[in-house]
Amino acid sequence: MRGFAVFVGASALLLAGTSQARDLDFPDPGMGQDAFRAISEDLGALLSYKPLQPAEPLGVVGFDIGVEWTSTFVENSEEWAQATGSDIDTFPMARLSAQKGLPFGIDVGATYASAPDSDVEIIGAQVRYALMKGGIASPALGIRAGYTQVVGHDDIDFRTSSVDLSLSKGFGPLTPYGGVGQVWITSDYTGDEALLQDNLEEEDFSESKVFAGLRMNFVLFKLTAEVDQTGDATSLSAKFSLGF
Repeated sequence: MRGFAVFVGASALLLAGTSQARDLDFPDPGMGQDAFRAISEDLGALLSYKPLQPAEPLGVVGFDIGVEWTSTFVENSEEWAQATGSDIDTFPMARLSAQKGLPFGIDVGATYASAPDSDVEIIGAQVRYALMKGGIASPALGIRAGYTQVVGHDDIDFRTSSVDLSLSKGFGPLTPYGGVGQVWITSDYTGDEALLQDNLEEEDFSESKVFAGLRMNFVLFKLTAEVDQTGDATSLSAKFSLGF
């Protein structure tokens, strides 16, 4: 019951951010390099691959198909206001995800995400390897590589790649997990010529990442809640999935 309360509480916080979805339009020709970098840092936290999954492998016959909700609390609201003309404190994303187990402790996955009432869409993929598969008395340890990219946007070419190491241990229907990683972010403005002529350059940098979550198993469906901090920005995520 405590795990279920955690999930409900996280979901409520996520839903509170739905009214603040915004487009990635930059109408202010005075936006400088520092503001663009700050916005790119927040976007890295929002758009990078979210695990939402314990470390143990799915197995050859295993799969997981789910719907997710993520809300990121931006750290650079003044720069967002300067660049977009909108007051943005949180940025929500709705996601579809699918993972499939393969032999030798390998899982692969893909995701599609969109910000409600916005022009932001991403696609992503992951591959994960179980260094330790886990068991009744031992935890699972996994390493994952992820990739995401904004698609169909006129103003920004944005992509992330990431590597993380995660640890998990099941206790009956509950599986807590956590991990650390690094996210590499490439953000390139491709819109207004006035900004390009003012030498608004590509940003290419990395941010550290820590995350923790709890999965609740109910035979064929699962509920997962996760908190993630990438750089200085915090994201809360919830997931409902089917699989075994």
